[in-house]
Amino acid sequence: MQRALTIFVLIAFVAAIFASAAPTITTHLGLDLVGGLRGEYQVVATDDQPVTKEILEQTRVIIEKRVNATGVAEPVVQTQGADRISVELPGAENEEQIRDLIGATGRLDFVPVPPQFRNQIVDGAPLPVGMDTTPIFSGNEIDTAGPTTDQQGRPAVDLQLKPTGARLFDEYASANVGQRFAIVLDGSVVSAPELQVGKFNGRAQITGQFTPEEMNNLVTVLKFGSLPLEIREVGFSSLSATLGLGFLAQTVLAGAIGILLVFAFMLMNYRLPGLIACLALIFYAIVNYALFRMIPVTLTLAGIAGFVLSVGMAVDANILIFERMKEELRQGKSLAAAVEAGFSRAWNSILDSNVSTLMTAGILWYFGSSVVKGFALVLIIGVLVSMFTAITLSRLMLRWVVRQGWARKATLYGVSEEEFLAGLPARTRRSREVDVRA
Repeated sequence: MQRALTIFVLIAFVAAIFASAAPTITTHLGLDLVGGLRGEYQVVATDDQPVTKEILEQTRVIIEKRVNATGVAEPVVQTQGADRISVELPGAENEEQIRDLIGATGRLDFVPVPPQFRNQIVDGAPLPVGMDTTPIFSGNEIDTAGPTTDQQGRPAVDLQLKPTGARLFDEYASANVGQRFAIVLDGSVVSAPELQVGKFNGRAQITGQFTPEEMNNLVTVLKFGSLPLEIREVGFSSLSATLGLGFLAQTVLAGAIGILLVFAFMLMNYRLPGLIACLALIFYAIVNYALFRMIPVTLTLAGIAGFVLSVGMAVDANILIFERMKEELRQGKSLAAAVEAGFSRAWNSILDSNVSTLMTAGILWYFGSSVVKGFALVLIIGVLVSMFTAITLSRLMLRWVVRQGWARKATLYGVSEEEFLAGLPARTRRSREVDVRA
């Protein structure tokens, strides 16, 4: 028992370190609390392709995936009208990187370079005027893309080609060893390597004079595909917090007052078990906060509400257990037996209520918007941790407490002396009855 409690204390200590001291782990706050960036874009139709609902939604999904890959949590990407998309990014600061990433169409082509244009290719510039731009294959033939470094340690991107792209590339390479080809993204040359071998077996690498940030943007664009149509930036601006950190402080204060009232309720109604429940809730809060920072979770007002709701569910589980334990004591069971029966017989009710909550939160996370997903994620984490603390930690602490002589008092469990004596061994009961009469 003491070993188990020691493990729990160590877990809480490590969680507290992650929650407060780790410099690389931060708490992410939502747009309503810290502000961020907002961009509005127009999908541009062509003579051959109008902007349909399907194309608008496909564009929105690709932009959302690109932004998520930068580490911005809970972006709000929405379609507006027939051809507009708005992007709201909480806590984002690097405006140029975000604008370049969103605005890139993502059209990638592998273009052959004729010998007469060999020395006219410049990285970062368009292809020379008059050069045939018919590609060997396009970026649609890329299967996967990932960051790496070249032989000189410079940032690079590894590509795995689909079967058709691999075949076309090998056919061109085998006939053009020693020649250059250009990798062109959105009309600009990313790099123009020389073909050293005639067979690549579906693998290629993009190198060039770009920074790690530019490399990550390139990987993101290649990974999630090109936009179906070009988009035009209509506006891009900074957003102030809709609620602000002052409102966050008020919310935290209100939550703290509510939790203190919960502690007071548990102590007055359940005495010693209530104290153990309060200790378990403190452990629960520390572990939750550590998980929020490690995952990380973006805390919006909705997310904070989800955490408070999960605290209520954790308390609800303890109430079910302790009420059942008091019933067992009134029926004449010993203190240790009442504790075990309270946990085992309340478990089915606790499991059913928590599973139904997890199912609801899962549906919200899968089908909801980004803000709703944040609420659902916080609720899911809270429910899972609360089941652990209510069933495991509280049980271990109560098992240890009821073995202590000082804990064998009726007033500590909210039952009468007669009800409590009924569950004690005969010798102990006679001794206690003599003490009471005296």
